[in-house]
Parts: sequence; C-alpha cells; structure tokens
Amino acid sequence: MIPLYDLHTHTCFCDGKHTPEEMVQAAIQRGCHTLGFSGHAPTDVRGGDTDWWIATEKLCSYRNEVLRLKHAYGTQLEILLGFELDYFSPKLDFGCDYTIGSVHYVKAAGEYIPVDATPEILKDAVDRLYGGSFVAYAKDYFTLVSQVVEKTHCDIVGHLDLLTKFNEKYPYFCESDTTYQAMALEALDCVLEKDVFIEINTGAISRGWRTTPYPAPFILRRIVEKNGKLVLNSDSHSAEHLLFAFEDAVKLARACGVKELWVYESQTFRSMSIL
Repeated sequence: MIPLYDLHTHTCFCDGKHTPEEMVQAAIQRGCHTLGFSGHAPTDVRGGDTDWWIATEKLCSYRNEVLRLKHAYGTQLEILLGFELDYFSPKLDFGCDYTIGSVHYVKAAGEYIPVDATPEILKDAVDRLYGGSFVAYAKDYFTLVSQVVEKTHCDIVGHLDLLTKFNEKYPYFCESDTTYQAMALEALDCVLEKDVFIEINTGAISRGWRTTPYPAPFILRRIVEKNGKLVLNSDSHSAEHLLFAFEDAVKLARACGVKELWVYESQTFRSMSIL
C-alpha cells in the first residue's frame, strides 16, 4: 500500500509557494488522509540567506490559520499543526501536534554554511573552510545530526543525509566511501537511541536535484536492522508536490527491507504495512 499521509509541507508563510488553504484543497483532491503543516521555525542564524523561515511576528498568524483550516475542513481531512525546527532554532514555546528536527546549517570558523542553498555556495564554503574536503565537512554535519533530537526535542528527524542534495548532479564525494558511511551510520545510531521517527523524504526529487529520496539505501538498511520507525514525507513547497513520488519511494523502501511505515491518524501514530 502507498501511504496517503504527508507531514512535511511548507507554505507561503515560509519558503513555500501556496497558501495553507490551497495546500489543503490539493490534499483533498489527491485523496490524502492526513496533512501536516511544518513551517520552518526561526533560527539564530544571521547573515546570508535567512528569509526561508516564518518571521517571528507571523508565527501566531501561521498557527491561527492552520487551526482555522482544521475546523473548516476537519470532516474531509485530518490537519495537523507542526513546525520544522533547525538545529540552530531557539526553543519554540508554541503548542503544536508534532515537530520535525533538521540540520540546514553547519557552523565552521564562526560562519554558518547553508547545507542546501545552492551548489555554488556549498562548494565555495567547503573550499574556504575545509580545504576542499567534503568528508571533513560531512563529519561536522553528521555531528549535528547525532545531536538534533536532543537539541530540538523533535518527533521526526528530517532528511537525515540532506548534505547529499547536490551530490548526484555535482559529485563532490563518494557516498560508498567507508569513512563517509561510518560517519553517517554513527549519527544514525545516535538518532535511533532516541526512539523517534525518521523520514523518507522525496523533496529533492520534486525539485529536480535527485532521482532518489533521502536517506540513502545503506541508511535505510541500518534503520531496518535496528527496528527504527520510518515515515514518508514529500517536503513539498507547492501544492502540486504533495505526496510526490511516494510510489517510487515505497518501492525503494521495500527493496531495502522496509515492511512498514508509520502514519498519523486519529491523533496518534500507527504502523502501516507496505507489503
């Protein structure tokens, strides 16, 4: 079965294209059972591209709009209020249904390096701050991933190997390298100790950067080996990308030994067979 549940979405309140109501209407048209809004929470990062999160003064408007849609469309679709917290987000005292914890920046020599802004920004930063070594950069990235649950107190860990976003089209390092994989798996094991959900994320596919979802198959296999809990999310930034490439993602998950995914229904998470 293909889960018709999507908990990682963005709207015009942050860096998304459509309004929350337009996202709701698209979800209903696609037969979605549960739609979660996970607007980017503010971060402590200053300088560079910092306009992709919800402005502090708009947080209440975001919350109120999602709650309005819950009431207006509640008989057609289960709607959830969530936030995506960055590792560098301050504590968010805002009642919500769930949170996603992600790493979008690595800090080196006092500079915040955006992990997924553009290939040019990333390569320039790695050349200047890591002597061109993407493996050294990856070590710092996965150190933050290993701490992201403790730092954000999230329910779901988002796009665990986001640092590979540009690596398919602009190969910067070998993802089969044993040193790289060891770092990724060490961070994953720290996450798995926290008993949270880890997402399979199709966002880079919909935006044309990758042909496969996060995380990589070797990471998925370790999650299966350690009985981790997986959810499937689109990380959609527009209405047309809701539930994007879910069939392909499920096919890959099965090939890696995944037998079930977790979905949110009737105010709780439950497991769902994908066999």
